[in-house]
Amino acid sequence: MSEYEVQGVGISKIAEEFGTPLYVYDGDEIERTYHALRAGLDKHVQMFYSLKPNPNVSIVSLLRRLGAGAEVCSLGEFKTALAAGVHPSRILFTGPGKSREELELLVAGDVRAIICESFTELGRIDALSRAAGKRTRVLMRVNPSFGVQGGRLTMAGRPRQFGVDEEQLLDAADLVRRHPNTEIIGIQVYTGTRILDADVVVANTGRIFDLADKAADALGITVTMVDIGGGIGLGYFPGETDPDEDVMVKGINEAVTAFRSRHPDAAVAMEPGRYLVARSGTFVTRVRDIKFSRGERFVITDGGTNAAMAAVGLGTAVKRNFPTQFLSDIDRPLAGPCHVTGPLLTPTDVIARNVTLPEVQPGELIGVHMYGAYGPTASIAYMNGQGFPAEVLAYKGRHHLIRKRDTAEDLLSRQIRVDFQDDAEPGALGARSS
Repeated sequence: MSEYEVQGVGISKIAEEFGTPLYVYDGDEIERTYHALRAGLDKHVQMFYSLKPNPNVSIVSLLRRLGAGAEVCSLGEFKTALAAGVHPSRILFTGPGKSREELELLVAGDVRAIICESFTELGRIDALSRAAGKRTRVLMRVNPSFGVQGGRLTMAGRPRQFGVDEEQLLDAADLVRRHPNTEIIGIQVYTGTRILDADVVVANTGRIFDLADKAADALGITVTMVDIGGGIGLGYFPGETDPDEDVMVKGINEAVTAFRSRHPDAAVAMEPGRYLVARSGTFVTRVRDIKFSRGERFVITDGGTNAAMAAVGLGTAVKRNFPTQFLSDIDRPLAGPCHVTGPLLTPTDVIARNVTLPEVQPGELIGVHMYGAYGPTASIAYMNGQGFPAEVLAYKGRHHLIRKRDTAEDLLSRQIRVDFQDDAEPGALGARSS
């Protein structure tokens, strides 16, 4: 029997120590991915890890240690980045509905830039900056007229709640004059997510730089930063392949060189998220039961969509399985298709459908790979009173618990029971006053 290992440690030992369900992240894989991308890119490209896919403070701390800044979109993510040791000057803050509290903290904290989503928000930033007696750096998020081909979710070229339409920005020639307490240092454009074609990434980068040229002319600004967003995809499913990193990096570098010949003071921000962490993660769940229903095999486990919601395929036209593997004995012969489900009381709690696995027994382990991104935080953790799973980071041969598993007591600790004075007696269904 040969079981799955993470950095030389058998999965059964990890599961026994930390319990299931759990996420195991290979920090060495994150490090390799980051260094490979960083080493190829032009030195003027600055990497800001996007916390959305995995905001665990230890993951952010590891990437900060490797050299990344942080792109955050909420007060919670902002404070996570600070707790991970990211300096405010290495933080970009984005999001279409920033609160006054967030804006006040950002102005006071002197972050690298606030990514501004509307003219109204720019006015609020300007007023808060005036009250604080300072100027605040801003990147205007632009919803460009062009879309993106090859992205699994297009974020540009259509009516969106994100950013200012390209046409609106280019018509706002007096924007700088009307907001003297902000310093518009450039633009940010996020074209789409899970882009698998390197040539598309390169083409989008060139278009973003062309738009930055237009914005500089229309607004009369000196561009010192252009944020080309993230969205670099990875192949999850059969028939998909990762973008060619050599082609992507070479094309981005050529576009950066050409752009900096026109704007020599400009840095380029990139916001990789999923690309840096997805490959590192495995969701580990333990078999509780096996049953057959109308000729189909169901493997029921202790962790379902409450902990691994992305595996359901919400938001996609075709539901396809993440890479799923029997972990307890990777050499055991396959035995046919089955559905891997969780403990929730809903028929949608299926994390792999018609996946081919060996014969499995209660107590054995199943893993879902490519799950370092959009795991716990994209899941319905509190469904049926389940709570969040444990998270473990393996790095340089050591395994660290980086999130404790929620207990029933944890779930109750945030709730407040009202003491109703006229409650019916316990168990008195339908009891009412006479």
